[in-house]
Amino acid sequence: MTIKKTSLLRRKQAITSIAIALAALGLAYAPLPGLEQTVAIVSGTELQAPLQELATKFEQNNPNIKIELKFQGSQDIVNNYIDQKTEPKPTILIPASAEFLDELRQRYTTQNNKEPFIESPQPIAKTLLVGVAWLERGKVLFPNGRFSWQRVEQAMQASNWQAIGGQKDWGSFDFMMTDPSRSNSGQVTLSLWSLSKFGGDNPNNANFSNPTVSSLFGTIKRSVYQPPRSTDILLQEFITRGPNDADVATVYESLALSRWQQSSKNQGKPYQIYYLDPTIETIATAAILRQDVDAATASAAKSFISYIREPEQQKVFVQHGFRPAINGVNLQGVANSPWNQNVPGVEVNPSVKAVPVPKAQVQAEIQRIWQRAN
Repeated sequence: MTIKKTSLLRRKQAITSIAIALAALGLAYAPLPGLEQTVAIVSGTELQAPLQELATKFEQNNPNIKIELKFQGSQDIVNNYIDQKTEPKPTILIPASAEFLDELRQRYTTQNNKEPFIESPQPIAKTLLVGVAWLERGKVLFPNGRFSWQRVEQAMQASNWQAIGGQKDWGSFDFMMTDPSRSNSGQVTLSLWSLSKFGGDNPNNANFSNPTVSSLFGTIKRSVYQPPRSTDILLQEFITRGPNDADVATVYESLALSRWQQSSKNQGKPYQIYYLDPTIETIATAAILRQDVDAATASAAKSFISYIREPEQQKVFVQHGFRPAINGVNLQGVANSPWNQNVPGVEVNPSVKAVPVPKAQVQAEIQRIWQRAN
């Protein structure tokens, strides 16, 4: 009888030991209450799809870190942060271009007399500004197959397709761009358009005080009805409205590539991509903020930025139409790359010249002239 009791006791002890071991293992891999770090990220809308995918994967690998994502136009990101209108308080900002972070630094330092970022901002992904047009409209507007600001302006001034060689039933000419007071692509559009008036290879040297610029902005503003606040919203509207309500637009190459199948499905045929010459390459750049960010949250933020800059994660950006921010990632070597899907007009290495991104002072001047144009 004693032997049986001893055996039973040992069995119970073994079961208890196994249970304790399993519980300890579970605690080792489960988030501990009070130790979870929340990284709040405010990004340009063009990055929404890849960031949502990557945030989910990152959280699976890092259960103690939660990623909260919010998306705005790049100029809104700057203005809302300076005006303290962003909730929850952000940990990381990722506007479309590093120049917006330069603007934020200048404005923040002026107000607070201190540096806003914990460390140097890091490039995340690249893209180009391109034009998109429905196939038959593009053939009429750009007969040589090359995008032309002059032809777009002529179409605006004529106001209807028949006057520029199109069919009568095409109706009015409808151009789309984002609101330059809120979005980077709208500012870049006006910068390149102004540069086409004066020539040269640097939009920062364009004479924005010239009456020709204010006249151009007035023509555009009268022709563009309620420009959207962000580029992704613009392209979705362009696809939904289709020919006769939306004919030509300026958008990011990344969005044009990621949404071209949607355009084919909605309108029965895809749009054509046109590379601007010159164009501007914008580099989405991430900065970790200093204000209201403790050391543990900053460490979690650094981990996320490092993660999305790794080659495997950069391939996710490529799948969504972006060009990688690091070397060694082949556009056509990535699975499901849009550069392998016969998108009309797409080029791996477009034969166009890239000019510098407008500096913060130029962006501010573009916004000022746009707001005064009529």
